Formats: sequence, C-alpha cells, structure tokens
Amino acid sequence: MDEILLRFPIEGKTLSAEPIDGGHINRSFLVTTDAVRRYVLQRVNPFVFRDAAAIMENIRLIRDFLSDGPEQPPMVAFLDTTDGRAYAEDAEGAAWRLCPYVENSLSLLRPESPADFAESARAFGRFLHALRDFPPARLTETIPRFHDTPDRFRQLREAAEADPCGRKREVAALLDFAFAREERAARLQRARESGEVPLRVTHNDTKMSNVLLDASTRRAICVIDLDTVMPGLSAYDYGDAIRAGASTGAEDGDASELDLKYYEAFTRAFLEACPDLTERERELLPLGAWTMTLECGVRFLTDYLSGDHYFSVSRKKQNLDRAGAQFSLAADMERKREQMLAIVKTRI
Repeated sequence: MDEILLRFPIEGKTLSAEPIDGGHINRSFLVTTDAVRRYVLQRVNPFVFRDAAAIMENIRLIRDFLSDGPEQPPMVAFLDTTDGRAYAEDAEGAAWRLCPYVENSLSLLRPESPADFAESARAFGRFLHALRDFPPARLTETIPRFHDTPDRFRQLREAAEADPCGRKREVAALLDFAFAREERAARLQRARESGEVPLRVTHNDTKMSNVLLDASTRRAICVIDLDTVMPGLSAYDYGDAIRAGASTGAEDGDASELDLKYYEAFTRAFLEACPDLTERERELLPLGAWTMTLECGVRFLTDYLSGDHYFSVSRKKQNLDRAGAQFSLAADMERKREQMLAIVKTRI
C-alpha cells in the first residue's frame, strides 16, 4: 500500500491507512497524512471489475457532462497518478485509485430515519435526472448484463446443477422460492428490450452508503461509487434503494419486511427529484423494488452455491443468510403490493 500511495500526488507523509468497512466488492482505506490531509484509497476488485480503464473512463465522461451546468450534482474527483494515469496497478494487476476525503461527511450503512432515506432518494433522483440527456450508449457496461434478471436465473440454475461445493441440498427451499417467481421477475427485462420504458444512465448500486451526507445538517452532499454507472432503467435505481434501505432487517439477518414509512419517504423524494419519468416508468417502480430484491437474493444464492467468490463474506453461510433475507423481503413486498402501488400512484 505504501508503494501504491507513492504513485499519487498526496500532500505530506502517510501516517495511517485504516480499512473502511461496509463494501461487499472493493476494499477501501482512509489515509491520513502529516499534512493534516485525508484521502480515500480504494482497490478495485479485479474479479468483479475486469476492465478498470473502462470504469474510470465512464466516470470521466459522467464528470465532464455534469460539470457543464449549475444545476448538476457534484461528484467526488479521483486524483491522477504522478505519471498522468487514472489509477495505479499492483503486482497482481488490480487497480488502485485515490480521491480526497470529503470532510464533515457521513456515510450510513442503513438510513437511521425516514428523513435520511429521503435525502438519499433526492441524491439518486437528482443524479438520474441530471443525466437524462446523456446518451447511455456512450458508456461501457462495466458488468455486462448486470440487471438482466433472466440471465441471473440462468446463472443460478447452472450453479445449482453443477453444485461444486455440495450445497444444493441445503438450499432446496430457497431454490423453489426463486424459480417459482422466475416468469414475473423477467418482466422488467422484457420492458427494457421492447422499448416500453426508456433506457437511461443509471447508478445501479443505490444503497444508502453510496450517498455522502453532511454530518451537521444530514443533507445529501453527493452520490459516490460510480463503478456500476451504465445504461439501465429508472426502476433499477429506485428498486435497489428500496431493497437496501426500506427493509426492517439486516441484509444478512433472519428475516426482513418492507417498512412502508421508509418506502413512502423515499418514493416521495425520488419522484420530486426526478420529475421527467414517464407514466409507465412510474407504474413499474413497485415491480422494480420487488425485482431488484429477488434478483439480489438470486445473486447471493448463486454465489453461495459457487463457493462465495463474488461477495465478500466474514463468516460461513453469510451469503446463504443474505439470500434468505432478500427472499423474505420479496415475499413481504408481495403481501404489500397494493399498498406500494397506492403510494406511487398518489405521488404521480
């Protein structure tokens, strides 16, 4: 890490580099120097993101576009290396990047109140709205078919059939739950392929921790972690945020339910911040929440069957517990479907 830091134009001598918890994919560190400066150093996971250059080029394109207008939301800027590159590589070929730490900022793993959740909705909604005129085709798909839910089911089926770790028998009930919903889970993808809803530039990882809040006012400062910014649907961003922030339980807990107070707070703020959604996009938002929840559970279950290679785990069966929690949340959304539809309808 010391050798990597020497490649960036940081101020002062490094005093410490402490891990920042919370991410499933990349590894992040808070770097402090004797010049009273702080930075965030991040190692991009090469197993998940195989083309770091494409990621950084996407971010540059988005940054340049957003910097053109006064209404555009701010972004955290990464520092180029001393030889002018967007990132540094280690001996294993993994990319490392550096950005200034945003002082007096707060990143929450989960919203602590409906007001916090509404602030994240405003941030993600403004981000989506600000990029409404950016051509999605200009961006590289950093993870191809990321929210192609039918393809996620294909991967789950293949992992279950191969069963490389001998885990299929213990997850039979979860497999039954998922495959019983496979047809409905494909509806968003069909809407995308048919052109029923517009293709947009979407964030695709809209959890609460990817919004920086002002520690004093609790107002949103900016959206972070743009590695998965690529062409997508508004229902992806809305749905993934609801999945991650409007549940009553932890992501790897025993069971989760949908908190309708959080759901309504996010919905109201999101639609206010992104007023150009089409009527059909708004109608599909509840389906987006359910689909992203089920899809995430499918991804966790696939990773568990395959040997826990994609998502970071700190204990055995953590991905199995994550899958169960997501399926529990999806089942509760099914029970509350009419309430979810009514909340969106009153905000249209």
